Amino acid sequence: MAQIRIENVRKDFGEFNAVKSSTFTVEDGEFFMLLGPSGCGKTTTLRMMAGLELPTSGKIYIGGEEVGMKRASERDIAFVFQMFALYPHMNVRRNISYPLVSQGMRKAEVAARVAEVAKILRIETILDKPVGGLSGGDRQRVALGRAIVRNPKAFFMDEPLGALDAEFREHMAEELRALHDRMGATTVYVTHDQLEAMQMGDKIVVMNHGVVEQFGKPQQIYDWPATKFVAKFIGSPPMNFLEFEGSVKAGSDHVNLSGHMVKVPMSRDDGLGKLALGIRPEHIRFKDSSAYRGRVIAVEYLGTTQIVTIETAHGEIKARTPSNQSAHVGELIGLNFDSRNLTIFDSATGNALVSEANEEVLNRG
Repeated sequence: MAQIRIENVRKDFGEFNAVKSSTFTVEDGEFFMLLGPSGCGKTTTLRMMAGLELPTSGKIYIGGEEVGMKRASERDIAFVFQMFALYPHMNVRRNISYPLVSQGMRKAEVAARVAEVAKILRIETILDKPVGGLSGGDRQRVALGRAIVRNPKAFFMDEPLGALDAEFREHMAEELRALHDRMGATTVYVTHDQLEAMQMGDKIVVMNHGVVEQFGKPQQIYDWPATKFVAKFIGSPPMNFLEFEGSVKAGSDHVNLSGHMVKVPMSRDDGLGKLALGIRPEHIRFKDSSAYRGRVIAVEYLGTTQIVTIETAHGEIKARTPSNQSAHVGELIGLNFDSRNLTIFDSATGNALVSEANEEVLNRG
């Protein structure tokens, strides 16, 4: 397995700039997620790493070797697609063994490698079955087996669970992560599903319009988003924003919301003009004595928790609270924010104002 390093990689298609000077590192053995909405550049980035697209500029290193202009066949990687791309006229055994047979490997060694992979994926009982009659999950295992059998330096996966239904997709995500842990493989995985990225990834790159918005561990990205885009894209419901005009000076620890002082982590960047106070739904609590108030406009029951939508003087927000906490449509309630988990954003740029708490984790690669 190997470290993968991307340095100032850019990709243009004619006049369209698909990826804008991306830089990040996938450490040896990591399960690394490329996350973002459709058209953000994540698949193009993966295809450049795999050699299916050549970068317009920048460098790509796999295992310390610069491979940016090498063909996919020269990079010693394996690619798993969303559509399984299996050979329908072959059974499972022949599909998995095909990469080894095409390399001229001896039959005995091929048989041993296929048996080993089948055991890892728990598909020994279907090796002699035609792929056409298999379930979606089994077909995905066969596609993974064909990639694993080569024992490459890295695995690249482009939304490999996208064709599965929701329930089985969650099950396969757990299996895929467990498989990664058993093999210790370097894996780069593209997805638009933020829950999948948070569930499976060691590190996440969040992309938008070809730009790396943030790069870090899942909890770092969730707790301290670098931009308003990341704050809205990660989390369900997403982060709330209380818009206000004013200024935040370096070293200050409060913001003024219409005369109500709200404690925030100390800012090291000055903010002036239109600002937004960002807070996750689970960091909002109801407190009768609080001077900052809002009116309940909706309550969604979710079992152990509920989502309460509240209209405030600075915009609509959603709070996630225990379902046994009283909240009724039309009720005016006091709001209390967890001061340890607030982020201030510059509304004009969308960037977070860096605080002592989040300075180290707002790494945009």
